[in-house]
Amino acid sequence: MRIEDLLIYGKSFCHSDHVKFLLADLLNLNPLELLNHLADYVEEEKIEIFKKEIASLKNGKPLQYVIGNVNFYGNKFIVNENVLIPRFETEELVENTMKYIKENFKEDISILDIGCGSGVIGLTLKKLLPSAQVDLLDISKEALEVATKNANNLNLDVNIIESDLFQNVSKKYDIIISNPPYIKDDEEIEEIVKENEPAIALYGGPDGLNIYKRILKDIKLYLKDKYLIAFEIGMTQKNDIEKLIEENLSNSKIEVKKDLSEKDRMIFIKNFE
Repeated sequence: MRIEDLLIYGKSFCHSDHVKFLLADLLNLNPLELLNHLADYVEEEKIEIFKKEIASLKNGKPLQYVIGNVNFYGNKFIVNENVLIPRFETEELVENTMKYIKENFKEDISILDIGCGSGVIGLTLKKLLPSAQVDLLDISKEALEVATKNANNLNLDVNIIESDLFQNVSKKYDIIISNPPYIKDDEEIEEIVKENEPAIALYGGPDGLNIYKRILKDIKLYLKDKYLIAFEIGMTQKNDIEKLIEENLSNSKIEVKKDLSEKDRMIFIKNFE
C-alpha cells in the first residue's frame, strides 16, 4: 500500500489530523512531509503496525499513548498508561518557574518534583539548568520506570525516589514543584481521560485537595530558608489552596498566575523577597 492509501484507510475510522500524525510518526516524517510522499510504498510490517494503531485510536485510546511519546517543551518524552499525558498548562508552569529561578536563584540549586509521572517537569528543568540537583519523586513504581527511561533518553543525571510524598525524602530544597492530582472524586471529566489515564494521578479526594493538604502540612521540613514552591492547580481551587498555604506557611508570599485561557492555573509560594 502507498502512503496515500493508508491515509484514506485511516481517515475512514479516525480524525484526519490524528491519522496524519500517526503515520508520520511511524515513518519518521513530519506530518507536512506526507504530501510529498503520497506515492511511496510502505513495507508490510509497518502497514500492520499502522492498522493496529488505527484500531486502538478507533477504540478510544489517546493518540499520545498509541504513539508512545509526546513533545513537551521541545523534547520528546515517552508516555504510557502509567503516567498522565502532559498538558500545555504544565509547560506554562515550567516556563513561569524558570522565570522565578533566573531572577532569584543561582543555577546550582536543588529541585524536587513531587508526583513526577513521566518526569516532564523535573527533567525539563534539569535540561534548562544543567548544574541543578534534581530529584524526581513518585509513589508509582511504574511511573518512575517511565521517568527513568526519559532521563536516560535525554542523557540527564537526576535522582529517582520512590516515595509516598516526603516519606523517603531526607534533605532540603530550594525549589519544590508539583502537578498533583486535583480532580474531585465525583467530578465529571472527559471520557477518554477517565478511561485511559491513571486514576492515582487524576483524583485528589472529595474536594480535590488531598495531596495539597499533605504536601503543605510537612513541607517546612524540606525547604531551605530561601525557597520557591510551584503548584499547578484546578481552575476553581485558588481560594482553598491559598487558605491552606496561609495555615502552613504564613510568612510566605503567594502569587497566582493564569494560563493562556485566563484561568487560575498556577500558584507560586515565595520566600525570597
